[in-house]
Amino acid sequence: MAKIAGAICKYAEMTSSPTGRLPSADDLLVLLAVGRTGRYSSAAAELDVNHTTISRRIAVLESTLGGRVLTRSSGGWELTELGRRALAAAEAVESVVRGLVTRGDDAESLEGVVRISATDGFSAYIIAPAAARVQRRNPSVAVEIVATTRRASQQRSGLDIEVVVGEPQVHRAQAFRLGDYRLGLYGSRAYFDEHGTPQTLDELSAHPFIYFIDSMLQVDDLDLAPSFTPTMRESVTSTNVFVHVEATRAAAGIGLLPCFMADRHDDLVRILHDAVTVRLTYWLVTRSETLRRPEVAALVEAIRTIVDEQRPALLGLAEC
Repeated sequence: MAKIAGAICKYAEMTSSPTGRLPSADDLLVLLAVGRTGRYSSAAAELDVNHTTISRRIAVLESTLGGRVLTRSSGGWELTELGRRALAAAEAVESVVRGLVTRGDDAESLEGVVRISATDGFSAYIIAPAAARVQRRNPSVAVEIVATTRRASQQRSGLDIEVVVGEPQVHRAQAFRLGDYRLGLYGSRAYFDEHGTPQTLDELSAHPFIYFIDSMLQVDDLDLAPSFTPTMRESVTSTNVFVHVEATRAAAGIGLLPCFMADRHDDLVRILHDAVTVRLTYWLVTRSETLRRPEVAALVEAIRTIVDEQRPALLGLAEC
């Protein structure tokens, strides 16, 4: 009981109000949901209330605290400085409430939904097994994976974590370098049997190229990666790297593929190892307040662990 009372005193001090009233715990938890998702609609769905209730609760909280806790942006709602202080209090409330309902063997169990976006290959081979590890230990944690290849968004509305290629330039967020990976040139054995295997960069011009759709590629590092192939004609292009792999396996041409994906297939052969090796970096982006959620921190730790375990595969060492 003393522990709970201490926590209550702590968040009461953090949200001392010019009106002389303490904020409602319910209102603080509403702010917590909006602060994590950036949207009233997402917070309403999470709390099983309607949009109007969210708006009303935030208005009451702002009246109690005597200032704005949220500000509108192009990508959703962002916390003000007062909002960030109130969010810290809300996290204390959430922690106390969770402690009250946790019993016995479930004392270390986590719960909640974590939404993460990442490239297709990283989602499949790194995030999926990381999510499985977290979920096996914490059955009440659900992980939603949004597979996409893009820059880190300035407004992370609706997302707890983003994994992107290349160092991101973001505001009000933390970026962590996860690790490097390599791209290499691959073709199928059937393709090389029919068309011959290029031995030099100049010989690549006689072969079709499989990669991203140039006009739709949003990531600078991936856009610059095929600079050695200016004379290669496009064959099959796609926004999805799994399409690149399968088109290469189907003998549509030579693909510039992530080694950790291509090396899984015995029918693919890597060529020009020394002349063509593109090294890129995965970065993880999240808000500091989001990372304080235990379920988010657990997933981030699992991702880092699997990246370390898969480092040889990510770097294509088996083929170098």
